[in-house]
Amino acid sequence: MATRGSRSEKVKRIFYQFDANHDGGLNREEMAALVVAVNPRVKFSDEQINAILDEVFRTYGDFIDGDKGLTYEGLLRTYDDGAGDVDRDFDALGLELSLDEAKGASMAAEASSSSSIVDERIAESQKKQRTAAWAVSPNHGIVFDDTWKIVDDLEILVKRLKVKQAGNNNGKVKGENLDSYSEAGWSRELGPSSEISDKRVFWEESGHDYALFVKDLGVLRSRADGARSREQAFDGHMAIGRVLYEHQLFKEALVSFKRACELQPVDVRPHFRAGNCLYVLGRYKESKEEFLLALEAAEAGGNQWAYLLPQIYVNLGIAVEGEGMVLSACEYYREAAILCPTHFRALKLLGSALFGVGEYRAAVKALEESIFMKPDYADAHCDLASALHALGEDERAIEVFQKAIDLKPGHVDALYNLGGLYMDLGRFQRASEMYTRVLAVWPNHWRAQLNRAVSLLGARETEDAKKALKEALKMTNRVELHDAIAHLKQLQKKKKVKANGGGANGEGSFVTVDATKFKAVGEKTTLRQDLATALEIRAFQRITRLSRCDVDLLKREMSDGDVPVSYSGTGVPQRSIRKPNLEEILRRLLNFLKPETFQGAVKAINERILSVFDDTGAGRVDLGMFLAVLAPICSGPPEKRKRIAFDALLWRPLNEGGGSQIRKDDATKYIKLLRAIYVPSHGISEMLEVHGETDPSTMSYTEFLVMFNDPDWGFGIMSTLLKLETGDRNRHGNHVCSVCRYPIIGSRFKEIKSHFSLCNQCYSEGKVPPAYKQEEYKFREYGTEGEAMKDKCKCFTLQAHNDP
Repeated sequence: MATRGSRSEKVKRIFYQFDANHDGGLNREEMAALVVAVNPRVKFSDEQINAILDEVFRTYGDFIDGDKGLTYEGLLRTYDDGAGDVDRDFDALGLELSLDEAKGASMAAEASSSSSIVDERIAESQKKQRTAAWAVSPNHGIVFDDTWKIVDDLEILVKRLKVKQAGNNNGKVKGENLDSYSEAGWSRELGPSSEISDKRVFWEESGHDYALFVKDLGVLRSRADGARSREQAFDGHMAIGRVLYEHQLFKEALVSFKRACELQPVDVRPHFRAGNCLYVLGRYKESKEEFLLALEAAEAGGNQWAYLLPQIYVNLGIAVEGEGMVLSACEYYREAAILCPTHFRALKLLGSALFGVGEYRAAVKALEESIFMKPDYADAHCDLASALHALGEDERAIEVFQKAIDLKPGHVDALYNLGGLYMDLGRFQRASEMYTRVLAVWPNHWRAQLNRAVSLLGARETEDAKKALKEALKMTNRVELHDAIAHLKQLQKKKKVKANGGGANGEGSFVTVDATKFKAVGEKTTLRQDLATALEIRAFQRITRLSRCDVDLLKREMSDGDVPVSYSGTGVPQRSIRKPNLEEILRRLLNFLKPETFQGAVKAINERILSVFDDTGAGRVDLGMFLAVLAPICSGPPEKRKRIAFDALLWRPLNEGGGSQIRKDDATKYIKLLRAIYVPSHGISEMLEVHGETDPSTMSYTEFLVMFNDPDWGFGIMSTLLKLETGDRNRHGNHVCSVCRYPIIGSRFKEIKSHFSLCNQCYSEGKVPPAYKQEEYKFREYGTEGEAMKDKCKCFTLQAHNDP
């Protein structure tokens, strides 16, 4: 291996070999010639050469000297970073060191090996060669000479650790390539550079080598603490933190940045960097708190830190998004984009967050602006395509997805989402191709494997679908995979029956019957229209997990919450709050959810409830009415849910002072709002009638219940919803739906004449097998197989009594 001295001499020879115009820099042509010459066995395309040069000139922007190109120091830095092997390249070019050069290299090697700390006499230019560009930046670099000595020693310690850990792991430090996924748009630094590479390093922290490294690191920290002034100690700890962060030793970097925070609490930089470390370590709440401290310090510091504000807002948004607070993140991204309109990452993140809460048109606008500023931004193209698909602009979405894949061929998110789009369009063969490409990049992506199986099934390649399902089953043991396999077996049975001359039809064969032809037998059998509405509400409960939210928590929010009274445009008093503040309340109500699940819940609530509440786009919500709308679908006894809905209306300023009664027009508005949200087929037209109604008379809780329970004009659908809540996980043995062929879960609807059975979904949609054509269909509902057995026994008993 080349010593430091011989390395620099060899790099110098390589540099001057390709500096054809002798201007002290390697421009793109000269760099291209260098890349080709040191890789004689590789045939590069023009696109590959351009991609390599773009990466070099972007990564080492601090070493680019205008039109001259990459400086000698920059080329040396590329080799120091491991971008190339100096000895290999030197030999490949057929170069040799002269006697004088070899002697000079040997003397430099001796000098550098005489001490673990680089001598103070080393020139400033050599410091630039050794250390990252941040260290010599006038804004946030190293200030004191003693700090350079600490940095040099730390670099040696890290290098020693890396060598030892690589030796224990077949020559490599554990890493994971993150290049295939959508990046978070993280503003990692206080400047435009990005220090964390796409290659994530995972250090082994439990071994003796790491313990020894931490011990030696403690000595360096003590040296920093023993500096002659507080400013010098701060400089030392910041530099230690920066070097550790650059090498992805985040836990140790955090210790240094925290110490720097103690030394200078009002300085923006240590809070910002501590926030970065905490985020990478998955400690999102603490990360957010550090960024808020950085924001406070930046705003208090006036113009000194003004240029940093957009990046602080961006990282603050990413941190709160890590907690699942997407509406709050939108506010921070907006602020960053306002402060810096050319911040394409802020606009991309804003667009992605807006997409995440279901505001698709606004998302498209933000993402298009981001792409306008950075046309090669693959992640922005991917999210734009997803937003276009959500708006129904499928052909354009396909083009944009393809553009993302062209920019980054192994982009998992783009490939996976394009597969989903093809599935929605019924283009199953293309969908299976996309999922196959996902699995080529990410072999253990079980969802891609499952969707590949479904798409192959749609393309009628049943054998391949069966193999794909088995592969998915090896990756995970989730219940939906077992149901999918059972479904596949049922389809196989149907095919065999058909092949033997039977009358069975293949997958997807059904006839949709008019609702008037479906008759319910017995009082317990749910009407088809009511079940369809209740199933939709139940699906919303599941997505939002509100069925697991105790309704008493709503009461606690009313008792504990300090929401001031405000006045709307009409002068009506209400407890109105902004959407991000409402999101904080939802986080307390759904505190048992993981961040990503909570994001899905907020999206569903925003699309279904808040879009009706905030139809003017003002961004404010009447909290009392909102809690009243949530109450009927939370968990708890039905009577308690209704009582708390009434109490939420009573809590509104409009009804305060009325004792235990609410205004009748307020109750009417509530019921119509409830129906507009949960029974939209009727509710929207009813909502139009509400505006302008004023009735100052009041009503008691008893009168409110009569209005609430009315099956035609109230929320009588709640009784059907309660039946689904208690029984929609019941299985019915070997019974499968005669239409979709899936095992029946929930209620089983049996046609009493033809004896075929339907699941909840197919019954609610009016689907029947085409083999059974009747003028009308009479169904009996069985919640469990026990009920079915009892009914069967009754039939036998009646038959026995009727026999002579």
